[in-house]
Amino acid sequence: MIFILAAIGWHIGLYGMFKKAGIEGWKAFIPFYNTWCMVEKMALKKYWFFLQLIPIAGQFITIWICIKFVEHFGRFGFWHHFAAVFFPFFYFPYLGFSKSERYAGTAVVKNYKKSTAREWIDAAAFAIVAATLIRTFVFEAYTIPTPSEEKTLLVNDFLFVSKSTYGPRIPNTPIAMPFVHHTIPGLNVKSYVEWIQIPYTRWFASPVTRNDAVVFNFPVNDTLINDEVNFGSRVTYYDEVRRVGRERVWQDHGDIIITRPVDKRENFIKRCVGIAGDNLQIINGKLHVNGKPEDFFPHSERYYRLQVPDGQFIDKETLHEFGINVREEQGDLLQEKANVFIVNITNEEKLKNSLPKDYILTDYIREHENSLFPYYSDTTGKNWSADNYGPVWVPKKNVALSLTPDNVIRYQRCIEVYEGNKFEDRDGKYFINGTEATSYTFKMDYYFMMGDNRHNSLDSRYWGFVPEDHVVGKASLIWFSWENGPRWKRLFRWIK
Repeated sequence: MIFILAAIGWHIGLYGMFKKAGIEGWKAFIPFYNTWCMVEKMALKKYWFFLQLIPIAGQFITIWICIKFVEHFGRFGFWHHFAAVFFPFFYFPYLGFSKSERYAGTAVVKNYKKSTAREWIDAAAFAIVAATLIRTFVFEAYTIPTPSEEKTLLVNDFLFVSKSTYGPRIPNTPIAMPFVHHTIPGLNVKSYVEWIQIPYTRWFASPVTRNDAVVFNFPVNDTLINDEVNFGSRVTYYDEVRRVGRERVWQDHGDIIITRPVDKRENFIKRCVGIAGDNLQIINGKLHVNGKPEDFFPHSERYYRLQVPDGQFIDKETLHEFGINVREEQGDLLQEKANVFIVNITNEEKLKNSLPKDYILTDYIREHENSLFPYYSDTTGKNWSADNYGPVWVPKKNVALSLTPDNVIRYQRCIEVYEGNKFEDRDGKYFINGTEATSYTFKMDYYFMMGDNRHNSLDSRYWGFVPEDHVVGKASLIWFSWENGPRWKRLFRWIK
């Protein structure tokens, strides 16, 4: 309603401005034709009109045309231009209907000269607006903070994330500090306000493709314990509730529990291994999609069990001699028994490097884990682990799902939290928004994400599906990389 009223105010104001400029008022209400009339009246080059048709950047051109039109009313001050950009629904009606304002024409614009200070202010404002538009709608820089994608992506790889690949997403919270995500550095306060929230909108939407490296907002970060050292996205609010109970969590951390809108949740990067409608299963560490085994990515990592002769000791220097590079500080080398070690290496290294004959390298398969989504209890008989997981179906838009006890365990959060319904279980009968239901039709597509570092990744196996409205963009290019100096070979590499 706010945006509808703002649009009405903008057009009504433009109607009055057109009348003062000698343009027929009705032309102000026709999209694009109104800016064509402004371009003609101000004698601007016609290509400025057509530049508006460029996706995303065209929005900025429209703003510029409106500012130029305001200048033809003799208003050159910074605050006048500020009002034209941010509050046109108030400012345009003032210009259009105030008896003290008149259309001055091109002569007054030609005679006006900006001061040096004003030139710098305008340049800075232009840079901020342009950079914000680019960062919001076209691409954004992103840094890899954890080894969950190794060795496809390494810690301290600097990426460009394309936001146009899947269609630019309109911010849910449009009023926010430019260039920061959710917190103002140094002040530890929110960088955004929630007075206005825009429903999920994506221009030129295109679905995520299976096996894309995707940046997305961490879905279970809607509520979090705001302590990045011990909790944050490392141990989620929901993990802690499952561990000690909701009452205890609020008793211990109630003063630092916060909520975040979708676009301000922590950014994660994983590989999309399952798109909407897929059936997934992991069998002995091997991913199967729709019944077919998927190949390992050449640089993906996972644990292997390495057995060495009795009395021998293994360290990273010894493994390096065999062509295997590990980092003990990141858990790439763990000791299981006296002569058995768990090593985190790439599939590629396992195939291409030969070990001494008395060294035995075998797959390491994790056993049952209670921390896995959808958090089955021991009584269900479902002994899922990170290496034996599923099968699980990925929800698809406009597809109906029968509501059974097992499905409710898996999909209630999608129905209730991500799609905004009230879900109730009344003695085994399910009610959605107060109406009894035996099935549910999803409103969005969902995705299943996994890290290429399969045994060292907090991914969909642990917290569930990623809704389409949480997708930020596709990781496209490594533009810089650093580890004790630049990693020159990784610069300007496309991400596969």
